[in-house]
Amino acid sequence: MRASRRSRPDSPPPSSAAATAMGKANKSRDTGPELRLRSELHRRGLRFRVHKCPEPGIRVRADIVFGPSRTAVFVDGCFWHACPDHGTLPKANRAWWREKLDANVARDRVADAALSEHGWTVVRVWEHEPPGKAADRIENCVRPIRPTVGNDEERPR
Repeated sequence: MRASRRSRPDSPPPSSAAATAMGKANKSRDTGPELRLRSELHRRGLRFRVHKCPEPGIRVRADIVFGPSRTAVFVDGCFWHACPDHGTLPKANRAWWREKLDANVARDRVADAALSEHGWTVVRVWEHEPPGKAADRIENCVRPIRPTVGNDEERPR
């Protein structure tokens, strides 16, 4: 049997039963924005791994990983990753939440740098970003433009 998670010792007490229920309901993977993006990428014929550690030795799991092109995609929630457009702070325990969210953002930057140092392209997608636009950005990283050989006219296939 798996041991239950305990709150961090420096965590403030829950502000309400509703806040506790909402916190427990948050998923770390297979979120709505992530599923919509994966569906769009799959519809375009792109194949990938899900919730995978891209690089051994770096303790981070990307939401979507394209191994051959060494592209790691993270779908960031506006609240948890402090979106400049939609990020908000709860009214209760504001100082604690500010510190927590700042630590999340700092951890994201450390992960980005570590993966980049190992030759990975990191793509960050906000949960509010339309899946089609996000998929366009990702597809540009995954499917490099192939140079034409010979003349500039398109050859029949």
